[in-house]
Amino acid sequence: MAAKLLRRMALGGLAAIGLGCAAQAATVSVSFPAARSAAALDGRLILIVTPKAAPEPRMQVELEAPLRTPYIFGQTVDGLAPGKAVVLGDKAYGWPKQKLSQLPAGDYWVQAVLNRYETFHRADGTVVKLPPDKGEGQHWNLKPGNLYSKPVKVHITAKSALKLSLDQEIGPIQPKADTPYIKHVRIQSALLTKYWGRPIYLTAHVLLPEGFDSHPNAHYPLMVFHGHFPDDISNFRTTPPDPDLKPDYSERFHLAGYNRIQQQEAYNFYKTWTGKDFPRFLVIEIAHPTPYYDDSYAVNSANQGPYGDAINKELIPAIEKQFRGLAAGWARFTYGGSTGGWEAMATQVFYPDMYNGAFVACPDPIDFHAYTNINLYADKNAFYEQGLVNSEERAAQRDYLGHITATQRDETDMEAVLGDHDRSGEQNDIWEAVFGPQGKDGYPAPVWNKQTGEIDPTVVAYWKEHFDLTHIIERDWATLGPKLAGKLHIYVGSADTYFLTDAVYFAQDTLESLKAPAWGGEVAYGDRAEHCWNGDPKLPNAYSRLHYNTMYVPKILERIAKTAPPGADLTSWRY
Repeated sequence: MAAKLLRRMALGGLAAIGLGCAAQAATVSVSFPAARSAAALDGRLILIVTPKAAPEPRMQVELEAPLRTPYIFGQTVDGLAPGKAVVLGDKAYGWPKQKLSQLPAGDYWVQAVLNRYETFHRADGTVVKLPPDKGEGQHWNLKPGNLYSKPVKVHITAKSALKLSLDQEIGPIQPKADTPYIKHVRIQSALLTKYWGRPIYLTAHVLLPEGFDSHPNAHYPLMVFHGHFPDDISNFRTTPPDPDLKPDYSERFHLAGYNRIQQQEAYNFYKTWTGKDFPRFLVIEIAHPTPYYDDSYAVNSANQGPYGDAINKELIPAIEKQFRGLAAGWARFTYGGSTGGWEAMATQVFYPDMYNGAFVACPDPIDFHAYTNINLYADKNAFYEQGLVNSEERAAQRDYLGHITATQRDETDMEAVLGDHDRSGEQNDIWEAVFGPQGKDGYPAPVWNKQTGEIDPTVVAYWKEHFDLTHIIERDWATLGPKLAGKLHIYVGSADTYFLTDAVYFAQDTLESLKAPAWGGEVAYGDRAEHCWNGDPKLPNAYSRLHYNTMYVPKILERIAKTAPPGADLTSWRY
């Protein structure tokens, strides 16, 4: 979550905007010129209306920071021809005002973006229109090929009218170049290509150990670092910090010059990684975006296809073959935070023999008794807690002091603006796409009604049996127990921003009750730590989050020493 859980949003277009009171509904006319596309286009038209000039309006939309996000409105378009205007009025869905006519009069900067859809003919016979990833990690405000308008300043009243043209287009993303330490691998997945009915690729960034070329007979353990659509190896820098870098300020960590801290820590990692006493490993970070999100969650699912098998049965073997991995379960480990934490645990659970340990930091919900702060098995409504005669809105986000920054209704409405049918590219929609069954229309079946918040128990039942990781472990412990005992290490802050702490509480109770064998794992909580505390009791989260590739190494080495089979190669990689 954390991680993509950082969303940037935008809009572009030709718009005639008449915004006002209930007596006169607002309208916006949007079109694109034939120079941008001679063919008709499908997609989600997103309108941004903001009182702030900078940054560009499309870059002001942050679902993880609703208090900093301006007015947004969205409407799906099908077969929009060049030069033909689509009118946005009160049928467009908005947040925090549901209708354009509810927008207060005033001076605003306005911009529109068309997040373009393509038609997919999937192997299961369903036909869906979705936004394919174009190398940007499912960010509609950055997606190459998306059309947008130039920002324009307008004074909006009940009778206002403005036309904007989607005459701008986002350019392509340049691939990262290989370096002596970092290699980039891209393979076409046969499994995913068959499912999606078109070529689908997986990308991995591979961090090579010091001495890789000078030790051709060495073979290496593999550490898989799961996370949100990495564009390269994280926090690795072979040069000292840039002396001319202008210090920034991190609102999240309340630190001045955090960009300089990040560069220094990345350089420190390089020095540690290449030090003579550091064990030699392969580290990989995987980019596996889907038409629903920046990340597939690394599992097989009804709406996205066999990403788990594609990663573990196609990509991992290809990397180990190319870069001399030991290619054995005792020598593979996985870790990550937030989405990556959930993926690390799910990978270990669904492929128990393939990995020898998972380090699960601030995971997305691993027990649906606490789907953030919603009990899917007991609550009837996601938006509010019902009392005897009163109801209270459910929180969705908080700061480290406990101040509420967004509600569940806010998050659902904001995603509904960016896309219907779970096409927002955001957090709740991807959870529905991963955890749930397909609906009758081929899109994910919603776990709750997006207007009322009413939870669907039939969908919840499917979620439980397929992706409630705690339930699955308990249900299948007779067979999973001997394969998972001692492998799971779970860490979360007691003040997690997205209430992910609660699911870990439930999971711990269940895991510690398991017998024959005992689960033998580890759970730790960071006192007052927000998202995404990853288990370091000595350093604040601002620093420990930069140390994933080194902080678990002592426990990995201990696990290898205890579990490597007779005759295993324990020496070629310890030079």
